Formats: sequence, C-alpha cells, structure tokens
Amino acid sequence: MSSKGFSVVLVSGGMDSCVTAAIALDAGDDAAFLHISYGQLTEGRERQAFNDIADHYGVERRLDVSIEHLTKIGGSALTDARLAVGEADLTAAEIPNTYVPFRNGNMIAIAASWAEVLGASAIYIGAVAEDSSGYPDCRPEFFAAFQAAIDAGTRPETRVEIRTPIIHLSKAEIVQKGVELGAPLGLTWSCYRSEEFACGTCDSCALRLRGFRNAGVADLIKYKA
Repeated sequence: MSSKGFSVVLVSGGMDSCVTAAIALDAGDDAAFLHISYGQLTEGRERQAFNDIADHYGVERRLDVSIEHLTKIGGSALTDARLAVGEADLTAAEIPNTYVPFRNGNMIAIAASWAEVLGASAIYIGAVAEDSSGYPDCRPEFFAAFQAAIDAGTRPETRVEIRTPIIHLSKAEIVQKGVELGAPLGLTWSCYRSEEFACGTCDSCALRLRGFRNAGVADLIKYKA
C-alpha cells in the first residue's frame, strides 16, 4: 500500500477525535480508524460512538483493541473503582484524578505499530493543549518527544508523522471547525461517568458544554435533566 495520503486516525468516539478525523479526511487522506479501550467507565458507549463515526464516513479499515492493563495498573478514576469521578473544576491547576497515567503514550505506540504495518505516513490524534494543565500527555512537547521515539524505533524507510491538528484550538474553535467540516458531532460521546445520558458535570462534559456554548452551537447529545 502506498504511504502517500494514507493515515491512521485515533478515534475515541469523543468530539475532539471526531473533528480530527474530519480534518484528516478533508485533507484528502485515506484513513484507517483506530479505537483503543482501556477499561474506562464508558467503554461500551465510546466504542458505539467510534463505530457510528466510522459508519458515517464509510471507513472500512478499523482496528478496535483493548489495553486493559491500564485498568489493572489503576491510578485513575476512569479505571479504578476505588476512585470517583469528581465534579468539574475548570479553574483547577492540579492534575485531576481522571488522568490515566501515560495513556496517550500507550495509544500512540499502538498507532505507530499499525501505521508501520499499513505503510501509513501519518498518525492523527485529537489532543488538545487546553487540557494539558491536567493531562501532561496532551502537551505539544510530549508529541515532539514521541515523534523522536518513532523515528528512532521504526524501519529506516518508515516515515510516520504524528499530527495534532487541533492541539492549539479552544473547545469552541473545535466545535466551529467540526461544524465547518460537517463532522457528525451528534454521534460523539464525551461523558466520563454515564453511557445513557451525559452527566453534564464531569470535567469532560463541562469542557464540551462550554465549547458548544461559546461557539453558539447546540449540542445534540442527551444530558441528564
């Protein structure tokens, strides 16, 4: 398979990854969609969103894998039953307990393996630096370091570039970009707690709601009353 214009896109099922997928496809890339579960509370709902987004775009090449060792390791309210997902505090500077230690490192490593096998030239991931005060593996310097690791740890002829097209956008700008590209935002799922109705009060829901509100766009997913 030619490496030109072919990308692996990490698609969690959330809004950020959906817009990132829309950007990759809008660039003319043929795409393979990668979904990685890690034992999170809303694993089933996120997988449904992943498949709904892939169906929307007609993407046939999909890989759905589990890295359940992150659940066994624990240390995050998303994977450890001893911890609870707290109420959102968007002004807090400390790392929240929803941070899954080195999750993006695990995910990028899997994406790099698949990209090398497929002959892809890029890996797209919907990381957002706005989240980086809480999540250290969402920072641009993290991806620069991982790019160096990919360059050093793959075949000499392999050229796989990590692309983070929304990393410097606000949530409102991400919503606006999604609307501009016709991304199916109503198919996405962001809630950390619930799989039927979004709770509206976890960090992820709060960031999403603020983004839609600031963009002046209605969020089509269902929230608890």
